[in-house]
Amino acid sequence: VQLQASGGGLVQTGGSLRLSCAVSGRRSSMYYIGWFRQVPGTDREFVAVISRSGANSHYSDSVKGRFTISRDTAKNTVYLQMDSLKPEDSGVYYCAGEIDIVLSTMRGPSNYHSWGQGTQVTVSS
Repeated sequence: VQLQASGGGLVQTGGSLRLSCAVSGRRSSMYYIGWFRQVPGTDREFVAVISRSGANSHYSDSVKGRFTISRDTAKNTVYLQMDSLKPEDSGVYYCAGEIDIVLSTMRGPSNYHSWGQGTQVTVSS
């Protein structure tokens, strides 16, 4: 599967951005899709994940209530709507895919084997 992330940019504190992850390739609908973010010098951090059908999703505590992950199966695209953005949300955002993900492993970046290129999000104070 191939993943293509887009939609990053510069926004002020309190603003919004919507990231997109275009998913293509064989069995693309079979993949759980997660979003991670990374700041230079730190580990890649889990943000959110959505199930194959889009019916189930999970979030990190730091973004819960502000970010919404969704999936358009007809367009093979996963979105991350980011509202009430804070400077600490800044970083490079990556989407990742994996076929077999369970609750105990979904937050670990090493459990995802397909990654898109990152898109930079910068939130100014």
